Amino acid sequence: MKLDSSLIEQDIYRLKRLPSVSHAYFQVSRVKEGEAYHVVYGIEENFTCIPFASVYTTTNDEFAYRVGLQEFNALGNNIILGGFYQKDIFDSYAFHVRAPYLFGKRLGMAWSYQNLTTQEPVFLDAGIADYRYNNESFEVLGLYQFGLRHNLEMGITLFTEDYQYLFGSTAPSVPQSLKVDKYSYKLHYSYDAIRYHYQYLSGFKNAINVQYVLSANEQQLPEFIIGFNDFTFFKRVGRKGNWANRLRLGLASNLKTPFAPFAVDNNLNIRGVGNTVDRGTAAIVFNTEYRHTLLDKDWFVLQSNIFVDGGSWRNPGGDFSDFGDNQNLRIYPGVGIRLIHKHIFNAIFRIDYGHGITIDSSMGIVFGIGQYF
Repeated sequence: MKLDSSLIEQDIYRLKRLPSVSHAYFQVSRVKEGEAYHVVYGIEENFTCIPFASVYTTTNDEFAYRVGLQEFNALGNNIILGGFYQKDIFDSYAFHVRAPYLFGKRLGMAWSYQNLTTQEPVFLDAGIADYRYNNESFEVLGLYQFGLRHNLEMGITLFTEDYQYLFGSTAPSVPQSLKVDKYSYKLHYSYDAIRYHYQYLSGFKNAINVQYVLSANEQQLPEFIIGFNDFTFFKRVGRKGNWANRLRLGLASNLKTPFAPFAVDNNLNIRGVGNTVDRGTAAIVFNTEYRHTLLDKDWFVLQSNIFVDGGSWRNPGGDFSDFGDNQNLRIYPGVGIRLIHKHIFNAIFRIDYGHGITIDSSMGIVFGIGQYF
């Protein structure tokens, strides 16, 4: 076939997106005394069997941690196997399998099991109540890639939610014990045009997630729909800078319930705000940050970070004017640092400090593995 530089670029693009590949490049040279060419691909592999651990405190200042192990290239076929154990007052555990190329280069499947138990605040008119919350779920997804940048996931989740009252405020309309079997149909579509060069990203990605959730007992909890769209945009700034942005728009059925689906939380959307400090039935969240490489060696990168996280929520049963309510608006600027291993997949240890500047704000440090978004 004829030499086609655009096809070679597509190959490099695909290779760099694989968890097993740290970096990829190519070289083209003409064969002597002819019109033929040698095309040589160079691949720097990632180490892909990664233990991970995180330590944090809960809203009650209880010591909590999560430890786990993930293999991102099982059987040399980019199959992801993983699991974790979590101690957050209560015991939790989960495991998952993701095989995107199980039935060929475009079609795969994913399975997961989770038994997660936490102490969750529930926000009532009379104050805050704390519940023991357990979610036991099993999920099956079909994965399909069409085109170079399009990905589709569809499947079903069977799960049981169990709320048990511990202490705090009460309300006659809010049960102190609630256990209900549910199932949900899931749809995820993404268009991914992000280009990778080690720790630097450029381009954009748009991801749409929709769930239709039904309850085995509609009198306990009616059916509802939840969906959110994430738009992320990255731009290289000079030789060592990277500007990163994320806009999340979320909307769910507007049920007047203390168990609303969109949480305001350190680890999800607003760094420094605390662990699950509020809930809503719609959300607008914008995160922007500038990442700058301070040190870049053969395998190690030290990166600084300046960010602003902001967002607002619609109260359960409220209306869209709630987005302009000062009680719902939260803006948290902050600074952070990243410790990155260039040849271990997703080996990014991050520390961020966020300080609120809106009404009734807090401050806090957030630890994690991987970039925040």
